[in-house]
Amino acid sequence: MEITNEYFDQVVERRGSNAIKWDRPMADDVIPMWVADMDFRVAPPIIEALQRRAEHGVFGYVSVPEAYYQSTIDWFGRRHGWTIERDWIQYTIGVVPALSVIVKAFTQPGDKVLLMTPVYNCFFSSIRNNGCTMQESRLVYENATYHIDFDDLERKAQPDDVKLLLLCNPHNPAGRVWTRDELIRIGDICRRNHVIVVSDEIHCELVYGEHKYIPFASIKDHRDNCISCVSPSKSFNIAGLQNANIICANPEWRERIDQAININEVCDVNPFGVDAWIAAYTQGEPWLNALCDYIYDNYCLLRDTFQRELPALTVTRLEGTYLAWIDCRSLHMSSDQITQHLLDRAHVMVNSGTMYGEAGEGFIRINLACPRQFVAEALDRLVPVLRQF
Repeated sequence: MEITNEYFDQVVERRGSNAIKWDRPMADDVIPMWVADMDFRVAPPIIEALQRRAEHGVFGYVSVPEAYYQSTIDWFGRRHGWTIERDWIQYTIGVVPALSVIVKAFTQPGDKVLLMTPVYNCFFSSIRNNGCTMQESRLVYENATYHIDFDDLERKAQPDDVKLLLLCNPHNPAGRVWTRDELIRIGDICRRNHVIVVSDEIHCELVYGEHKYIPFASIKDHRDNCISCVSPSKSFNIAGLQNANIICANPEWRERIDQAININEVCDVNPFGVDAWIAAYTQGEPWLNALCDYIYDNYCLLRDTFQRELPALTVTRLEGTYLAWIDCRSLHMSSDQITQHLLDRAHVMVNSGTMYGEAGEGFIRINLACPRQFVAEALDRLVPVLRQF
């Protein structure tokens, strides 16, 4: 199966399809580049699998077949060198529910959960909703990228009431793909301080250039002190089908997670999601490889345009995800003000950096997973507005 740029250049009309990204109350000419889903048609094998399921005509409760587990094991083993055992896999309805049940399973109200900010906004709600508080270690922004302040991370991990570290690998919104050495240092700090690493790896297939995604649990010394959350939902644009896996090598911890999954009633999966999952992991790789090339070209278009037309604004280097993170602090305006002006004047909807914690103030996030003509049109609108500030 050969996938060319023309496949991703196709414009699929999403207005009127109940798409959150497109159908919020907004003007018809707004280009939505905010919530993290794609505007591309999914891989043809996924469409074919869903068509077969629809033609069957009965959509009752389903059990998860062995093919689901085996496709996951084979995919991560072949593509990422991560050996997963069948018993380690627990399915649920999404990565965010997975994070919440893990927090519920391993904390008590009042405990602290460690984060490296700015970070995915649902980390905050998963902590709050379980009665816990945030322990923040801020990433350091230098030379258009982020690095970890390991001394600060060590200090923040030391209090006895810090139970978990929620890790984003690759990192949203910073666009970092953590290296093996960085992950080892994170794991060493957490092990010394009896903090469990919970690694959200939902963006793991969206990695560019020389960068390489390292599953945290594939690091042997830290495998037994971590819990991983994975799903093809972001990489294959099937988030609405609501499936995810929690992968954990520790049998005692799996029992606690299973109890929390059932307490939260997030144990029944979508039959369409199961078939899409298997198709993605068994037949979707050519589409995914072409997708990553296309998205990175979108990023290069945005980066080069900003460098040429808006040199005072810094586009963060994109190692992974499809989300551009723009440093707008030179405008001396809040992120909320900038995003509102872009919506009102340019009719482009992006995310305010403060969604990702106070460390995101002065930044905006732009979703690049759309046909190139949308990126080009958005830039034509954004540039003159941003020049006015």
